[in-house]
Amino acid sequence: MEEHFVWMTTRRIKPGTLTDLDVAWRAGTHPEGMLRAYAYWSEDEQQIIGVSFWASKESCDAWLASEAEARRRAAMAPHVLDEQEAFYRGRELVIPAS
Repeated sequence: MEEHFVWMTTRRIKPGTLTDLDVAWRAGTHPEGMLRAYAYWSEDEQQIIGVSFWASKESCDAWLASEAEARRRAAMAPHVLDEQEAFYRGRELVIPAS
């Protein structure tokens, strides 16, 4: 089974700021080692979850410590009420054929 390295953030945002947050969310550069990234938001647009897949924990840590990530977080800060984040390792679950 292939192992995946995943960084997830959950942010509760100020009402009416999803569009502004989306602009601030997008990094100016593509982080080295990031393989894929997704954003999911709640129906009321007041919670957003980011899921990114990385080549390694080290590549994710390097991005999190970077100047570019610090600028991105500063740009998002006016829209964020609170956030939680964590790094995970895991694998794809295989759904058996019926």
